[in-house]
Amino acid sequence: MGFNCGIVGLPNVGKSTLFNAMTKAGVPAANYPFCTIDAHNAIAFVPDKRLDDICKILEPKSTVPTTVEFVDIAGLVAGAHKGEGLGNQFLGNIRSVDAIAHVVRCFEETSVVHQYESVDPIRDIEVITTELILADLESLAKRFEKTASLAKIGNKEAQASLSTLEKIKNHLEQGKAARHTPLDEKERPLLAELNLLTAKPVLYVLNVNENDVAHPSEKMKRVIDYAKSDRAEAVLISASIESELAELSDEEKKDFLAEMGLTEPGLHRLIRAGYKLLDLTTFFTAGKKECRAWTIPKGSTAPQAAGAIHSDFERGFIRAEVFSYDDLMKYGSEAKVKEAGRLRIEGAEYIVQDGDIMHFRFNV
Repeated sequence: MGFNCGIVGLPNVGKSTLFNAMTKAGVPAANYPFCTIDAHNAIAFVPDKRLDDICKILEPKSTVPTTVEFVDIAGLVAGAHKGEGLGNQFLGNIRSVDAIAHVVRCFEETSVVHQYESVDPIRDIEVITTELILADLESLAKRFEKTASLAKIGNKEAQASLSTLEKIKNHLEQGKAARHTPLDEKERPLLAELNLLTAKPVLYVLNVNENDVAHPSEKMKRVIDYAKSDRAEAVLISASIESELAELSDEEKKDFLAEMGLTEPGLHRLIRAGYKLLDLTTFFTAGKKECRAWTIPKGSTAPQAAGAIHSDFERGFIRAEVFSYDDLMKYGSEAKVKEAGRLRIEGAEYIVQDGDIMHFRFNV
């Protein structure tokens, strides 16, 4: 699994339409709020041309790409933290994801009703963000009260935690996301432990008209600037384009994208943005039996990469035989990579690089 991503936004911004198109999951989509009455999960393969290239050379019996899980969560509304709309049930669903894809309506379409009867992306973002902040303040209040009580009776651990909790609480009360609370390295583990909604990384998905994907309007540029100020990623996607692409063959997709002035589907851009946001990287295992892509955090060591395959591999790690995708493409086979002296033996301190092809040696 690459990562899992919760899709949130106001009702009727195109969340379920995008979800259907990107995952072909067939979740109902209709022009009324709360069509999604349960959180739906679906898996999408992560497109990676490198895996295709490796397989062309090695001709394995099976190919296994890494995947992304999307969780389609019902539209949130003002007051959701108090149970308005479908409320806390869906705020709870967000807590389990690695990242939040906040779908923002940027398209004008009178036949599709809008919660506020006008299209204003920045306002809509702030409505959702406010609800998440209010939910976080409610969640934090119980922890804060308990910690403050323990600190009063001299509990050293509680006293140390209380100042961090006060920082986070004050930051939220100013209407700011918890992820931007200025904390030092010793304090950040507590923020992670709290599992606050606004501590999660966010990428903004601008659902735009077909013509705006390649040529964003000034309104969309303002949303992109807003995302930058929030230290977040922004991706432009047209739900209508993605819906059409989902029904086409691979060849038809290429022609259709060319006609639209695009080089790839929106799903590809969204996944890349997610990898960048979460600071993830990809390595490969490759042989005649199977070629497979694996996702790990950047900076992972060789044993940690082995652990992504199986915990026994990490515990019994001896060494890794490593060569790069680029060298495989240059020399044309693993044997020729070895002949050129480009295959390396790496130990436990080795930091895995994006595009590494790895064979692990381990004790069971």
